[in-house]
Amino acid sequence: MQFIHFAKQDVTPFDKEFTEDIIEGAPKQKVWSHFVGNDGRFKSGMWDSTAGVFRGPMNNQIEFCHILEGEARIETADGKSHTVRAGDAFVMDNGLQPIWHVEKYVRKHYVIVAVD
Repeated sequence: MQFIHFAKQDVTPFDKEFTEDIIEGAPKQKVWSHFVGNDGRFKSGMWDSTAGVFRGPMNNQIEFCHILEGEARIETADGKSHTVRAGDAFVMDNGLQPIWHVEKYVRKHYVIVAVD
């Protein structure tokens, strides 16, 4: 059992490869993986993205997000658009196929749980 304090960890970010999900622009994304548990079914850390439009499919997973910096507009298949900014928290349910629109930059904490 562990207690993981994000601010006190020295985590090296890695570039996220997501070329097939890019719709517009040339966004760059980084991930700081702070914890992976339950045989990889639970993940938490920090993620960021530069400007661009891209898919973020929730296939067999549920994700909790807390925006730390910046802003994004997230479109969902039901035609709704959700603007999220620093301080906002939300959940993306399994099966959701969101399209992220990042004008400049966005950074978030995330918790992802794999579901069947």
